[in-house]
Amino acid sequence: MIAPGRRFATGAALGALLVAPSCAPAPRPADVAVYASGADLESPNPLVTVHPLSRQLQRHALLVTLVRWDSTLTPEPYYARRWAWGDGGRTLTMWLEPTLRWHDGTPTTAHDAAFTLTLARDPSVGFARAADLTSLEGVQATDDTTLVLRFATPQPSLPGVLCELPLVPRHLLAREPRAALRQASFERTPVGNGPFRFVSRTPNARWVLERNASFPASMGGAPRMRRLVVAVVDEPTTKFAGLVSGELDVAGVAPTMAALVARDPALRVVSYPVTFSTALVFNATRPPFDDVRVRQALSLALDRKRIVAAALAGYATPATSAVPPDNPLALPIAGATDGPQAARADSLLDAAGWKRGSDGRRARGGRPLQVELLTVGSGDNAVEQLVQADLAARGVRLEIRTRELGAFLAAARAPRKSYDLLLTGVPGDLALSHLAAMFATSAGGGALDYAGFHRPALDAAFARAARAATSEERVAAWRDAQRILAAEAPVAWLYHSRGVQGVARSLAGVTMDLRGELATVSRWHRVAR
Repeated sequence: MIAPGRRFATGAALGALLVAPSCAPAPRPADVAVYASGADLESPNPLVTVHPLSRQLQRHALLVTLVRWDSTLTPEPYYARRWAWGDGGRTLTMWLEPTLRWHDGTPTTAHDAAFTLTLARDPSVGFARAADLTSLEGVQATDDTTLVLRFATPQPSLPGVLCELPLVPRHLLAREPRAALRQASFERTPVGNGPFRFVSRTPNARWVLERNASFPASMGGAPRMRRLVVAVVDEPTTKFAGLVSGELDVAGVAPTMAALVARDPALRVVSYPVTFSTALVFNATRPPFDDVRVRQALSLALDRKRIVAAALAGYATPATSAVPPDNPLALPIAGATDGPQAARADSLLDAAGWKRGSDGRRARGGRPLQVELLTVGSGDNAVEQLVQADLAARGVRLEIRTRELGAFLAAARAPRKSYDLLLTGVPGDLALSHLAAMFATSAGGGALDYAGFHRPALDAAFARAARAATSEERVAAWRDAQRILAAEAPVAWLYHSRGVQGVARSLAGVTMDLRGELATVSRWHRVAR
């Protein structure tokens, strides 16, 4: 709770998040948790969502998955209480919890699960992880509590997407056009079946959910907190002030502010690995980035170690490839370094015809090498400015253009790419299906098709990974894909993130790991201090 007499240092914007409507904010009840999101949630529908926190809210709070990861990333029962393989690993039968209901009272059944998986495989829907379901040949609900999945090839393990794709309600979405799910009324008033039910949304301000008292005990039972508020707070200083004032219980903090948070006796800092990487995306469909030498040169010019140290206070891993080094699918790239390689960058730019003038800037045919970077930055745009400085040292002029998230995504996802460069975070997953969602030809026009970069060799590697019958085959296929991406450089990977959250010490049960920040949200509870 907010202590009596403490100022609302973040002002009316956060004060308005409190539950009791009045002229002056009332103390927040102890059973209400407020979590800060840096941007409005993208959608309640998991089939059209790439925003990481939106995906977490879906699978941990509003909706449920068939199975879920435990803290060791081992699949454990959730909606599916048990399962069995047959036909040499080609058939998976799952027996489901019979008492789970949608929040409007309609029973959740195997038909909802079959419906969700069918939509996820439909290209018109644009599900970002559709590549993970390539080998799924058929799905059938044999009755309300039995689901049968049939695969084209034997599966080496339970597909991870079953732990991460929440189910959607067939009775509400079956009549909606599949290519227009973002326009369905579900977007505005979602009906879930998870431990928290939707109450309200104020665009660009907050989402409010409350405890589902009838959530089945076999699946964890009702949450301990009565209400969960997701507040949209995009400024790092505002998040920090909200934590200090007690208006926020959990908020991502700028790594450079982590030490300040740690000094407050009412707060603690939680740092944890995340499947999230930040990258420069080149528009390879037009000059100058249709030339692989220019893409490679700009990537070589970047001092990733300095970026991580200066902008992130060390809370990230400098990227030498598309995949974090602790992922068993990662390919160590020969000769890769997290420091700048100025001589190689200059040589490539010279070879591409971009020569330095007397002023130190590069030009070709009288045209200066000047490009625009689109970003959804906030605060001082530290990463963007460091990139700008690195490229300036190589004679490249970079102009930074900040856009709000909706406009940024519209530019990134447009069929005809008109930007030069994007600085973006890429929500990943342990199975690397996000790489297929970015670069597979079949994923063109999808939610992660930022680069518009597709090649037959990449498609072949993704296809081998999808139909791999053994772990060895899957590793080899993904490493081939990484070799191609390293050579073609459609993206300059900057760093692989670590999460940094400030958490009120009065909020217990908060555990954050590769499953995400909200993995244990149902167990959060307030303790006396």
